[in-house]
Amino acid sequence: MTLLWIGFAVLLLLALGFLALPLRQSRRLHDTLVDNDANDTATEQNVAIFNRRLASLEAARERGDVSQTQYDEDRLELERNLLDDTRRLSHRPLKAARAGRLAVPALMLAVVLASVVWYQRQGAEGDLALYAVQQEVQSDPEGSLAMYLERMEAQAQRQPDNPSVWGELFPLYRQTGQPQKAANALENLIELEGRHPSLLAQLAQIRFFMADRKLTAELEALVDEIRQKDPREPTMLSVMGVHAFDNGNYKAAIDRWRRAAANLQNPETVQSLKQGIKVAQQRLGIEPDAVEPGQGVKVRVALDEALRDRVPGDATVFVTARDLEGEKPPLAVKRTTVAALPETVTLSERDAMSPQASMADTDRVRLVVRVSPSGQATPQPGDLFGDVDKVAVGALEGSDAVDVRVNRVFE
Repeated sequence: MTLLWIGFAVLLLLALGFLALPLRQSRRLHDTLVDNDANDTATEQNVAIFNRRLASLEAARERGDVSQTQYDEDRLELERNLLDDTRRLSHRPLKAARAGRLAVPALMLAVVLASVVWYQRQGAEGDLALYAVQQEVQSDPEGSLAMYLERMEAQAQRQPDNPSVWGELFPLYRQTGQPQKAANALENLIELEGRHPSLLAQLAQIRFFMADRKLTAELEALVDEIRQKDPREPTMLSVMGVHAFDNGNYKAAIDRWRRAAANLQNPETVQSLKQGIKVAQQRLGIEPDAVEPGQGVKVRVALDEALRDRVPGDATVFVTARDLEGEKPPLAVKRTTVAALPETVTLSERDAMSPQASMADTDRVRLVVRVSPSGQATPQPGDLFGDVDKVAVGALEGSDAVDVRVNRVFE
């Protein structure tokens, strides 16, 4: 912390030095300007040019080359030009070299005050205090989780409006088996950070287990709010999967846990959900591969008769679901052959090519069916294709298939 304030002081001193620089140069600049004014001959040169042009104009009048009227107009023009030239060269008298010196200290003071006020409002002094607490406990030979929790609780008293404090306390309370305090800390964090779906889902999880895994009216309202904001929130889906499992609705539990796993990055949590899915499958008395993920799209693929003669029966057919923006890898891919068409294909998160891109990540997809005689994944000239845009992703059970007809040719 001390080094940080020393760094701030050094930077502020540099800024003040730049502000004070004009004071050191003011005398030299003033003397230079005075010397320039004293040696300025621009006005005399303009007057000399005017006199030469006027003498030439008078000589032309005496020779009869210009009339009196023309002479008067040209002379008036010369006088106007001289007036304009001399007016542009005139300037206000120079002030004393010491003039305005009080403005610089006032500006320096304003910079210091503005810096302090800005840091108090936008700086991370509170977070630095939390970091100091972490380092202090870690370096203490008798440091422990209980000591860290006690120090963090003290920080919560000092800076209750700092969301980082409650963000630290919430998992500490949960880790030490204090669910009520964890819920209170999370509520404080939500009040400061806003009702983000991830925070609400963690609160719902705590409240759910505090209520002996029962879905109270308060929890139902919280789950509904989370669903409206983010229907794919993984923590909420995990909790609802547990609720469905406890009530014997194993298909719903499998569906929710699958969707939760598709949106999680923590491999341990994903593995735990997969174990729960296996148990639910055993309760259903079916093999794991026989359980179809609950969310996806059914696609009825057909080949236009006018194009059937252009490809052999063993040509590969790629049935693909993509995101509407086209920024991600295919969300789901399945293969079939021309000989099998027309055929109904089911696409779900199980058919994802990457954990970072699956049908669980979106509500609508673009379906693309491509016939590739070469069997290559990359489109080639001469391949046949068809597509349908903005297809809703939903429950597979009882849903209707979307028709996609292959009727175009890649050029």
